[in-house]
Amino acid sequence: MTNVILLGPPGAGKGTQAKRLVTERGMVQLSTGDMLREARSSGSDMGLRVAAVMDAGGLVTDEIVIGLIREKLSHGGSAGYIFDGFPRTLAQADALGDLLGQMGQRLDAVIAMEVDDGVLVRRITGRYTCADCGAVYHDETHPTTRPGVCDSCGSTNLVRRADDNEDSLRHRLMEYYKKTSPLIGYYYAKGDLTRVDALARVEDVAAEISMALNKG
Repeated sequence: MTNVILLGPPGAGKGTQAKRLVTERGMVQLSTGDMLREARSSGSDMGLRVAAVMDAGGLVTDEIVIGLIREKLSHGGSAGYIFDGFPRTLAQADALGDLLGQMGQRLDAVIAMEVDDGVLVRRITGRYTCADCGAVYHDETHPTTRPGVCDSCGSTNLVRRADDNEDSLRHRLMEYYKKTSPLIGYYYAKGDLTRVDALARVEDVAAEISMALNKG
């Protein structure tokens, strides 16, 4: 069993790499958002707690999230877990480490997906998709052959995400650096950290992550 945390700012490609690990290694992706939504609709005791907090407009506590992770880990039967969106703070990192220890498991690797902010901003703000077929394009690196027309289905319904603008992205980056980047130093000190160039080709990033997991 292999457990890994993917760290990196929005747009670094964590979701893409997590999907590859699920497909290629049979690992389970534990997304905080997905777990909360699943718990809320489950009708379980934990789900009722989640629903009560969310319906009141409150923030779900670390205790609840750790409880959800504990439930997932107790199921067993997987090749390992990818922690996506958790931990975000040093307190959460301590709590996750304690939980893994209690369950006889360990963290095998922490992957810091590093980016150049300027390049990342251009990557994210330049992308757009076809609302009809889902094809993804980019102003600089992969524009449509005919301006305004999807290459795949011929639709002219090309859209951009509302938050894929420079001001919004820079705000999200600042929030990441303030709250989550201290984890890089935390896991470096523990000897768990591997840094990868997240702006390299998807296949190259995947190869570096695979090497780190194989070492673990």
